[in-house]
Amino acid sequence: MMKDIIDLTMTYHEQMPGVQFETARALDKDGWNAKTLHLYSHAGTHMDAPFHFGVSNNFIDEFSPNDCIGKAWVVDVSMIGKSGLIEINHLEEILPLFEPGDSLLLKTGWSKYADQLEIYRNQLPRISEELAIWCVENQVKMLGVEPPSVADVNNLDEVTKIHQILLGGNVIIVEGLCNLDLISGNYCQFMALPLKIKNGDGAPCRAIAWMED
Repeated sequence: MMKDIIDLTMTYHEQMPGVQFETARALDKDGWNAKTLHLYSHAGTHMDAPFHFGVSNNFIDEFSPNDCIGKAWVVDVSMIGKSGLIEINHLEEILPLFEPGDSLLLKTGWSKYADQLEIYRNQLPRISEELAIWCVENQVKMLGVEPPSVADVNNLDEVTKIHQILLGGNVIIVEGLCNLDLISGNYCQFMALPLKIKNGDGAPCRAIAWMED
């Protein structure tokens, strides 16, 4: 039985990079309210497809719901400083428990900087190359992080290498999570369903977590 569903999704607003709204219809003029949404495919809480970094021509609409749900281990790496590397040894607590096909959520507390873009985007904690390889070798289903990227977006070599390792190893990447601190314990059920965009390189997604009795 599901209980205590936790929303891990950022709220989309016009102060968020890559987000713009236009009034399409107004109640007093047209009879209903509606907006036209302009969304960068990697804005806010989102999921990457292999096509994003040219790993393959697998697109976001090809992920099935089964690909996007499952058991996840939550690892507190909030001790990682700005621009720090998250290494395999930081997973020490869950290493004996992790099974192929489980997902991994890295709790950095980084979502608190979402309104401070200089920090949020340019000083984010990153996945080390060794950890990315570990995720592939151990068949991590989904890797979820709070920063807007798993790697330094200002270092093209790094951001390309880490994404290509993960996406090329069939690890689904979910970035821009929040509220991981509300998950009690070190495991949960995790689901992140992206917008089903044909030939999409990525898409905003609604991410949630819950515990089961």
